[in-house]
Amino acid sequence: MKKEIRVFFTALMFFTRIPCPKWVDHSEEYLNKSSKYFPLMGWIVGGVSAIILWLSTYIFPLPISILLSMIASVLITGAFHEDGLADVCDGFGGGWTKEKILLIMKDSRVGAFGAIGLILALGLKFLCLTYISSNISTIILVIISAHSLSRFVAVTFLSTHEYAREGDDSKSKPLATKLTPSQLIVAAIFGIAPLVVLSIFLKNYWMLILFVPVYLTKILLGRFFKKWIGGYTGDCLGATQQICEIVFYLSILALWKFI
Repeated sequence: MKKEIRVFFTALMFFTRIPCPKWVDHSEEYLNKSSKYFPLMGWIVGGVSAIILWLSTYIFPLPISILLSMIASVLITGAFHEDGLADVCDGFGGGWTKEKILLIMKDSRVGAFGAIGLILALGLKFLCLTYISSNISTIILVIISAHSLSRFVAVTFLSTHEYAREGDDSKSKPLATKLTPSQLIVAAIFGIAPLVVLSIFLKNYWMLILFVPVYLTKILLGRFFKKWIGGYTGDCLGATQQICEIVFYLSILALWKFI
């Protein structure tokens, strides 16, 4: 149990800016095992965003409350995944070879492709959440579901694709080389459970079909990454999380047009 607690706190330390006990370090052993808790971090990040949204609605209009909740999610992760999205936009937008793409993604500076990608992504999130519902409880469950499911889909790369290594001098290392079947099951439970709760709350089990477009997005991104760099990087996982979160929101709006 103590070992599992340490694995959890390692994930919390790696994926968020939430303070952790001093005895938690960057142990490679525990870091490799923490991937299964990536979707659980979606509960935490989405939960904090939801709390900010709920509290803000007592003072501000819904659009402002949604924007404040988005700011909270960025702050609690340190823009960890948004940074990955920007790097992927810059790398694949400005590079034409594997070496060039990986080199650009390592650059800490944000270029035009990255800036434009972030603006469009954040704008889409904001507009989708604004139009999804006026019911605060529904929006809260949607946010938590999106954060957890998108993280689960991103972490499945560890089971389906190879890490695109740059060589022994690579500054960026994979979170883990592979997920064991048991770790994948744990990640799936944490990733899909909020969606199940959302479907029960809305009394609409068609909501479960939202997993399909989100995972399909991951498959398409996987093919794209493999074609250009032979696999994935940490930035690719961050970009996948962001894109799949947006696809989840868009899919809800599309689904509600027909049911």
